[in-house]
Amino acid sequence: MQSYTIGQAARLLGVSPDTARRWADAGRVTTHRDESGRRLIDGRDLAAFSVELAQHGGEDEENSYTSARNAFPGIVTAVKLGDVAAQVEIQAGPHRLVSLLTREAVEELGLKVGMQATARVKSTNVHIDRP
Repeated sequence: MQSYTIGQAARLLGVSPDTARRWADAGRVTTHRDESGRRLIDGRDLAAFSVELAQHGGEDEENSYTSARNAFPGIVTAVKLGDVAAQVEIQAGPHRLVSLLTREAVEELGLKVGMQATARVKSTNVHIDRP
């Protein structure tokens, strides 16, 4: 499972690293340390926390995260696979984006809950990129 540094998690949540660090220190999101001593957040834990944060808001919330060209970097919070189609949900700061795409595309991208991904919105279409 992919893990995220405090800085990466902050960017995905749309807050400052100091805010993410305070939330971790307060026990709002679970962290662990890697072999070099950096604090990491498990991707599944970050995905669950991002959904909770979007639903209930957070203390010390900063301005909403937006980006140029309608690109929303975030974390995959749900993947629902059908026989042919799939639904992928991404939490990008306070924004929840849902993309309907083929099962084949989801499998080709290897999308799983807790992974970093970018939703790109054009009109009513949501495209998903992996870093």
